[in-house]
Amino acid sequence: MNKLDKTVKKTKPATRKKPPATATAPRTTKPRATAKKAIKAVPPQPSASLHHRLTLMGIEVLVLTAGAVGLIIILLGYSASRFSGTAFFSSLLPFAMGILIVVLVAAVFLIVWWRVRAWLHSKTLFWVPAAAAVLFISTGALALQDDFSQALGHFKVLVGGKQEAGRVTLAHQVFAAYRRYDNAQLQKLVDRAQAFSPAIEEAAKAFDVDRHLLYGLAATESSFLPRDSKDGGRGLFQITLVPKNIMSQAARRLSVSELSLTDPRHNAFVAAATFKFYLEQMRGDLFLGLLAYNIGPANGGLRFIMQQYGATDFITIQPYLQQLPRDYPVRVLSYALAFKLWQNEGKLPAYEEGNNAVRIQRLGIPGL
Repeated sequence: MNKLDKTVKKTKPATRKKPPATATAPRTTKPRATAKKAIKAVPPQPSASLHHRLTLMGIEVLVLTAGAVGLIIILLGYSASRFSGTAFFSSLLPFAMGILIVVLVAAVFLIVWWRVRAWLHSKTLFWVPAAAAVLFISTGALALQDDFSQALGHFKVLVGGKQEAGRVTLAHQVFAAYRRYDNAQLQKLVDRAQAFSPAIEEAAKAFDVDRHLLYGLAATESSFLPRDSKDGGRGLFQITLVPKNIMSQAARRLSVSELSLTDPRHNAFVAAATFKFYLEQMRGDLFLGLLAYNIGPANGGLRFIMQQYGATDFITIQPYLQQLPRDYPVRVLSYALAFKLWQNEGKLPAYEEGNNAVRIQRLGIPGL
């Protein structure tokens, strides 16, 4: 073997060098996912139609307006009573300041309500009208108190002026007349009226007049003792002269060809038709209507007398009348009030006892 072969045998095959190891990047650990707090899902607001929203808004506006009107009547009526008079510093100025305070309080209330309303609306649509209804009910509870009727009376005088003041004066004449009646005698009158109730009720319904006023007319005219009087009055309502078309109207409603004034039913129909005629002639003025009924068509009737003396209402015509016709409307209305009390309460309460006066005034005079 030659040297060359030995050299080849001794030489080892070249081994391929491994590439240098590259620096490995540091191993990063994946951060643990932190547990998120569970958020409560807010229940979605029920979608309301436009009609539904408008209905709820209408209820809200209605009850708030009604409540505001009631509070204004109470506050102004109380102020008119508390500061009545003509002195500037003791009456006029305090009343004006009271109105200013009412305006400021109303403005503050609207601001507060608007903010409360937004909060309520975020909860549910129904809370806003419900809260308004609570305010309305609270105002209604005030209206049920006796003080409210007095405040309402003062408010009417404040707004109605001279006309309302005159009406209040006449109303108290009626209340005073009822107070003076002997309760036992008044009860006898009510008892006698029961026999004629069907005829009076039917006549009142036929001619659309207050039935208590017809009771008052009959009590004043005949005390429910039908008879012919010396001055020509006949029957239950002491019918004398009546306008020409009245008899035909009553006969037509009764479906009869001829009337008999001795028949309580016929008599009541004629009286109801006559009273309605004069009430319409006096443009719904109850006192003048009753006065015209009493005077009748003789000498041109009440309308001619008022034109002759330049009178415009019952207060201005009173000084020109004799005592009997002057007191006639008050007597009729005081008896009508007695029958209204009897039919509503089943008794005739004494006006001066306890709080009966305020309660009777609150019940009101028939026709007013």
